Amino acid sequence: MNLAERLNEDMKKALKDGNKFRLQTIRMVRASIKNQEIELRRPLDDNELLNILSRELKQRRDSLQDFERGGREDLVSNVKAEIEIISEYLPRQLTEEEVKVIVVQTMQETGASSKADLGKLMGALMPKVKGIADGKLVNAIVQQSLQ
Repeated sequence: MNLAERLNEDMKKALKDGNKFRLQTIRMVRASIKNQEIELRRPLDDNELLNILSRELKQRRDSLQDFERGGREDLVSNVKAEIEIISEYLPRQLTEEEVKVIVVQTMQETGASSKADLGKLMGALMPKVKGIADGKLVNAIVQQSLQ
């Protein structure tokens, strides 16, 4: 079962179970997917679906930070629940230690050693961690490694 089919099945299950919050979250994700399909005028493959899910997750993480700073605990709990639901559809995320190993390995492959090599390193690194590591975490580790 591909990702689109899984989302459809989970949406139907949430509807049958009366889980309105899960249903609403999956519908929001499916709406983003549908908008992209309309824009491209074709169905999306699983890789493109993962990109959309990653984007949705990033938006919610950004919102979560804003809500926490603003003291909006009512919205914080909702966004955390949405993050959990969306995360179920993404591959397991790499830990900080796993990202460090990949960064060091990529630095050796590219010969990157200073901040001047940042673009070259990020260009080689991002395809390796796309969809399985948070971009902010990767960037922070690269910045530390290139000092």
